[in-house]
Amino acid sequence: EINTNMPEFVISKLSDALNGKGKCLKDSKILILGIAYKKDIDDLRESPALEIIKLLREKESKVFYNDPFIPRIPKLRKYQLNLKSSALTPKLLRTMDAVVIITNHSSYDYEWIVKQANLVVDTRNATRNVKTQRHKIVKA
Repeated sequence: EINTNMPEFVISKLSDALNGKGKCLKDSKILILGIAYKKDIDDLRESPALEIIKLLREKESKVFYNDPFIPRIPKLRKYQLNLKSSALTPKLLRTMDAVVIITNHSSYDYEWIVKQANLVVDTRNATRNVKTQRHKIVKA
């Protein structure tokens, strides 16, 4: 039950964090970081990222994702998201209203990501070792 409700909880934390910056989910640019079910694999089955993306689209957010293991989200029985992984660049991170860490892949440089991003919602405690700009991080 906790796992089933996790996508709604993440959306709620993201919404609260954006509201704190004077923004709402509608029309916000959201980057999902990691969509695989577990770190460092290419398996999407049971990934909460899929439901989170669906919910964000229902709230009219502009959703992007990056995952080094999943270059494109294929058509799935329950989800037809039609997205491909965006290159993780300083420009992309700076143009996003928020970055949501769903899967904590080892290849991500979290210090660098937080430095570039406007807001980071961390669902995996991936930023625990980030020393600077902690004010940008919201734990979920």
